[in-house]
Amino acid sequence: MKKGILLVNLGSPESPTPQDVKTYLGEFLMDERVIDLPLIARTALVKGIILKTRPKASAAAYKKIWWDEGSPLIVISERLQTKVQKVVDYPVALAMRYGSMMIKKGLQELVDQGVEHVFLIPLYPQFAMATTETILVLAEELRQAHFSNLKIDHLPAFYNKPDYIAVLSASIKKHLAGKSYDHVLFSYHGVPERHIRKSDVTKSHCKIDGSCCKTPSKAHEFCYRHQCLEVTRLVAETLQLQEGTFSTSFQSRLGFDPWLQPYTDRTIERLGLEGVKNMAIITPAFVSDCLETLEEIAMEGQELFHEVGGQEFTTVPCLNDDDAWADLLGTWINTWAEKSN
Repeated sequence: MKKGILLVNLGSPESPTPQDVKTYLGEFLMDERVIDLPLIARTALVKGIILKTRPKASAAAYKKIWWDEGSPLIVISERLQTKVQKVVDYPVALAMRYGSMMIKKGLQELVDQGVEHVFLIPLYPQFAMATTETILVLAEELRQAHFSNLKIDHLPAFYNKPDYIAVLSASIKKHLAGKSYDHVLFSYHGVPERHIRKSDVTKSHCKIDGSCCKTPSKAHEFCYRHQCLEVTRLVAETLQLQEGTFSTSFQSRLGFDPWLQPYTDRTIERLGLEGVKNMAIITPAFVSDCLETLEEIAMEGQELFHEVGGQEFTTVPCLNDDDAWADLLGTWINTWAEKSN
């Protein structure tokens, strides 16, 4: 049975124009696992409010970070695909959950090469409804509708894999070498608190307080909050960061419902006001730099930090197409291939 690999990332507008951004946001925000409201309410919110107000501002933000080659997230993902292909003997395709690089196209590309068994790799370290789950659900729907003879396995969340933590920590250490920093902030993309409760397979464990994420439970397999906190803990342990010199926050909230806290913008402001002069910020919910890292953190976050008295604001790049990261993906792929023979 011929094997193939499908890397899947989030996606991007075709261009940083309001119309293309509106098209992209419409697909993204109408996903029931992103905005998990009933269809009528979701449609009213997205099409009646957000898509009438947000595309212009979002397009301006995308324009600030857009590369000559195109969307940074797409370009970086393509570079990673190329490197992974060099270290494995199986066809490696790339797809996005949203936008024109559809998962269906990626699967079709592999099938056209004779692939019968796919290893699908969501490029997210932590599990979340709005990332990994929506990819896996769509992939299965596509398999049933169009590729019934195709077998699909997937890589589970890898947030606590020792080899991943080692690669991430080494990358952080390299980019912080020679830098001055009083505090390291680990900023993760936020999700509504209700997503955490919905993902709780025990239906009783998640309280979203100071204790539940530290109490062993099978709920942690699908708990985004726990998995983010674990990345912070494991990286801090690996880098021997002292207690009190690092913290965790969540960025990119939308709407008025409670989202995971503390919020990144308020944390940056608080730390600056408390006297932190040199901050390093890491974004381990992403493996590829994108709008949320390049504009929201590296530009808006830095501006906010300076406004409250901060001086040096160092942003650590995502793993992107780091050679060690590509090699690690290759190792995971080869391990899967051997076990699935």
